[in-house]
Amino acid sequence: MPPRDTGPVERHTLSVLVDNEPGVLGRVVGLFSARGYNIESLTVSETEHEKHLSRITIVTSGTPAVVDQIEAQLGRLVPVHRVTDMSTAGRVVERELAMVKVRGKGETRVEALRLADAFRARVMDATVESFVFEITGKPDKIDEFISIMLPLGLVEVARTGVAAIARGPEAM
Repeated sequence: MPPRDTGPVERHTLSVLVDNEPGVLGRVVGLFSARGYNIESLTVSETEHEKHLSRITIVTSGTPAVVDQIEAQLGRLVPVHRVTDMSTAGRVVERELAMVKVRGKGETRVEALRLADAFRARVMDATVESFVFEITGKPDKIDEFISIMLPLGLVEVARTGVAAIARGPEAM
């Protein structure tokens, strides 16, 4: 059961360095599920091939006490080498990619193209009735783009989840 702290709920991006082996992701996700924590975004990829290490980037929300508890519990899992709260680690670059499909003709089509240009979204596919846009940036930017495309004929959205890395020459 998560701690009952009445502090403010905050969004945190956690970077978890783990062994790249079968079952590790399931154990990490199982920890969240078993304790009633929510995962808002999840990205996983091998990052150090020679050492067989992967980075799991998890976006979650909770009070400071809940986030501290999540970090501590993740750190106790056997295949976990390091847990870093990127939200409190200093200067961090955080990005997400989304593909957004919009249907439209005539003026609606022109408006979708104009807005996509304003958001620096690229056209990845086009037919006479639809576009697929690729947009990268902070999650808030992508949320805003999606909300603007909704009345113009939004059909479908695919998002990658957040990737984050510390600025500067040092590794986290």
